[in-house]
Amino acid sequence: MRNGFFSDKQTTRPERVFLRLPFTQRQKNSIKTPQEAENPPQRKETFLSSKNNIDNKFRVGGLNTGLRDKCGIFAIYDKGGDVARISFFGLYSLQHRGQEGAGICSSDGKSLHLEKAMGLVAEIFSEKKLKRLPGHAAIGHNRYSTAGSSVLKNVQPFLANFALGSIAVAHNGNLVNADPVRAELEANGAIFQSSSDSEVILHLIARSRKEDPYERIIDALQHMRGAFSLLFLREDELIAVRDPYGVRPLALGKLDDSFVVGSETCAFDLINATYIRDIEPGEMVIINKDGVRSIPALKSPRLAHCVFEFIYFSRPDSYIYNHTGVNTIRNNFGRQLAKDSPVDADIVIPVPDSGVPAAIGYAAESGIPFDFGLIRNHYVGRTFIEPRQSIRHFGVKIKLNPIRDLLDNKRVIVVDDSIVRGTTSKKIVKMIREVGGAKEVHMRISSPPTIGPCFYGIDTPTRQELIASTHMVEEIRKYITADSLAYMDIDGLRSIIPHPENFCTACFDNKYPIKFHRDKTSQMELALSTN
Repeated sequence: MRNGFFSDKQTTRPERVFLRLPFTQRQKNSIKTPQEAENPPQRKETFLSSKNNIDNKFRVGGLNTGLRDKCGIFAIYDKGGDVARISFFGLYSLQHRGQEGAGICSSDGKSLHLEKAMGLVAEIFSEKKLKRLPGHAAIGHNRYSTAGSSVLKNVQPFLANFALGSIAVAHNGNLVNADPVRAELEANGAIFQSSSDSEVILHLIARSRKEDPYERIIDALQHMRGAFSLLFLREDELIAVRDPYGVRPLALGKLDDSFVVGSETCAFDLINATYIRDIEPGEMVIINKDGVRSIPALKSPRLAHCVFEFIYFSRPDSYIYNHTGVNTIRNNFGRQLAKDSPVDADIVIPVPDSGVPAAIGYAAESGIPFDFGLIRNHYVGRTFIEPRQSIRHFGVKIKLNPIRDLLDNKRVIVVDDSIVRGTTSKKIVKMIREVGGAKEVHMRISSPPTIGPCFYGIDTPTRQELIASTHMVEEIRKYITADSLAYMDIDGLRSIIPHPENFCTACFDNKYPIKFHRDKTSQMELALSTN
């Protein structure tokens, strides 16, 4: 090991990588390693089409999900702290929101400094790289592509120079009108360095005629539609903006005399920061040497928080959307599911990790014992391997393995958060029967059927690939070979989340709160025939 902490060689086990906080803060917070305060990054079940069959090729690094995590963003303004190191821990806590690449941009008051690469946070940032990020402020980004391909040029933050100095941006969300705006900019001579929709914002800021930098940002964002939680870094300040619908979560916190901003509060817990409040929809928050200032930047027509943050995307230990506990909501989903869809069984098991809180709630409400009947392998790395055709259900087996002693000859309830294409649910059910020896397998899903694609920052399949958009529940049950199948009712879901009128549930009811461009209509079309 070099520098006492990192090897220059990348590792597929970030849990083994230790990065130290400054001594006085480390002593105060009693934080020694990342894993002491964080669960392993969550990934979801695999939903693959025939073009990417799991029996032919499997991404060992995680179940290749049809609903992909979006992005995670973190920022800190600290006059005298080690902002790069704190940003590292912030991004580490948000690793579940994006695993393709990560970057940190810092400011020393004169210049902006940028380090980014493909891979996981702990693979990217060595002591040497953190030393190249000096200053009093920083923004960071974990990427999981929803717009633009998975290549280094699309990894954020993006950094640019314009008339008023340097500016960097980190974006969580998706801009539904980015393509036509980009086409218009290119027609007028703009040159783009990436295929990400986030770069469009920088071009609009640079082209704005406004003299004030805040007005330039507001002017640029008034041209954009969609979901955006944004962090901007300039030489002397940090700026956070949230879209007027409040689709993605974004919180403000305090760490001693410094201020932090993050996608979820779990990023605050690891560094011992205190949650202050959510950044409001349409609000711009400016943090500089004078403190924190708020500007009502964008008019909010209605709220449209993403309900899937509660169902799957956010970590269970986070508090989002005005400090609502994610774990409590998921547990209540499971309890409601047990009330609405009971079944005689011997054991309740989750599909780890995302199905755990709901499964605990289902077991508690039903009185049926809970246990971990499926064990998840968190150390499979990110390598691509093609198994022999003779290994049945290899993609599921490499990630999950049943405990036969718990399941043999039992009636098993399996709780998961969602079914998208159904491919992996089918493999899990068969594995529980064939390898686990279960007598019956009953699937319970802690969300309503997913019938519509998302355009606001989730990488979902087209409508024709969503099994619930073309099949009834009984047809899906037969396809996944379960003895019974039940989903959370949408009215039951709305009875649990606070102020349900403030949430986007388009993936369940096709009611899209933000209009999207006509080039998205192909993603909405139903298949003329189904397999």
